[in-house]
Amino acid sequence: MGEKSLDDYKSRLKGLNKWLKKNHKTVVYINELNKKLVLDYLNQVQLNSSARNRNNYRTVFSTIFQVLEDNELIDKNFITQISILKTTPKRHKTYTIKEQNEIFEYLEVNDNNENLIEVVPVKASAGYLAGYDDPEYIEQLQKIKLPFLPTGKHRAFPIKGDSMLPMKDGAFVIGRFVEDRSEIKTGKTYVLVTLNDGMVYKRVYNNIDLNNSLLLMSDNKTYNDYSVPIDEILEIWEFTCSINTQEYSEEELKISSILGMFNELGVELKALNKIN
Repeated sequence: MGEKSLDDYKSRLKGLNKWLKKNHKTVVYINELNKKLVLDYLNQVQLNSSARNRNNYRTVFSTIFQVLEDNELIDKNFITQISILKTTPKRHKTYTIKEQNEIFEYLEVNDNNENLIEVVPVKASAGYLAGYDDPEYIEQLQKIKLPFLPTGKHRAFPIKGDSMLPMKDGAFVIGRFVEDRSEIKTGKTYVLVTLNDGMVYKRVYNNIDLNNSLLLMSDNKTYNDYSVPIDEILEIWEFTCSINTQEYSEEELKISSILGMFNELGVELKALNKIN
């Protein structure tokens, strides 16, 4: 199992364990867990988020319980008896609990009437996939104030690796939440929360009308482009600004280093005429 998948499994199990401690304190051992309890928890997940997220939890639990059954730690994987819900969206529906929570988060202001920005920490970024639509998870995130930001709901995400140079590893991107996918602008950079690749920061090309997908490109051309179906994108945040958590070194600021960086990005440099 990959690191991202393992963190996702841990996060979802942690949510179940937290719910049990709050609502069923007498349940201590795995063989005391039954279909009714798990079904109650999955229904709570659906109430707070969506049927699709509830199905994702069910899939994770079924995988884990199958391992327990195979190793004779439990008699039977009863999760397979819990049905998978249909997730086909319907038009003209009322606001879901998730949408209501997003509205309340957007309206939440501090004493100075300024919107607060949740910061996704580096160590917890892998678990964001499981908690992005969980109000309790979002509530416990650290918050900061950046009064110069434009109107909209913003969140801060950590950047890993060098795929988006000159954005440094460890920097944070502040993104504005994009609710309407038709607003995605080709050539702009976004933080995307995806079903299979977790959280990524890429330059986006909108191919929704062409093949119902987004083409994700890295500014560092040593990384390959790839497409993601729009149905696998859980959230999208448009770049607003960035925060560097460390200074550039003297070596990084030398002309030779800057030229090398542009060469890595695949940028063709042209000589500039001096202006007298």
